[in-house]
Amino acid sequence: MKKGNLYLIPCTLGDSAVADVIPSLVNSVINSTDIYIVEEIKTARRFLKKAGILKPIDDLQFRTLNEHTDLNTVSNYLNEIVDGKNIGLLSEAGCPSVADPGSEIVKLAHKKNIKVIPLVGPSSILLALMASGFNGQNFAFNGYLPKDKTERINKIKELERLANIKKQSQIFIETPYRNMQLLDDLKYICSPATMLCVAVDITLNSEKIITASISDWKNYNSDINKRPTVFIIGT
Repeated sequence: MKKGNLYLIPCTLGDSAVADVIPSLVNSVINSTDIYIVEEIKTARRFLKKAGILKPIDDLQFRTLNEHTDLNTVSNYLNEIVDGKNIGLLSEAGCPSVADPGSEIVKLAHKKNIKVIPLVGPSSILLALMASGFNGQNFAFNGYLPKDKTERINKIKELERLANIKKQSQIFIETPYRNMQLLDDLKYICSPATMLCVAVDITLNSEKIITASISDWKNYNSDINKRPTVFIIGT
């Protein structure tokens, strides 16, 4: 029997129209898939309905993969693929496996010689880089910065140094309710000439992407509290 596939299914980045950011192929895939690996079942069900799934939601199987998941149980998550069934890996927002725990499932799929098929969809990280004006040929995604104040200061200084010396765009994110604190730290720690891009609410009607020097950022009154934001230090 032919094996099924593991589909990496992109999700909207917020309350935007599915047709604006998700290709029609995704609709075909979700309507040929009965098993999903997701971070949160409630939001996954909501997205599938919004994306136009035709099957009754209650007929689908959902398996959770988040910070609370026992990784020992994950080894069984792809068993049905051997029987020819497709399984979908769905992120909370954007693309699975990018700043997302789904990479563990993809790693497992490769170990089991399962075909992995990534589907096109929005990535806040790449969209922010595209719109920043910074180097798109040499960049690094650093995830979340340290919570400890001293470590955080040292990390920001390191990213600033790498951006200047290597001409490498340094991308990072923060928990939305700490965005303003991070922006204040960047204004205080970085050199006035250092360039910073702040990309907020990407793909939403409230989207705002600004690239300016730290000196100019000190004059901006930007409310990015509790809004999905990507930060980039570049040249």
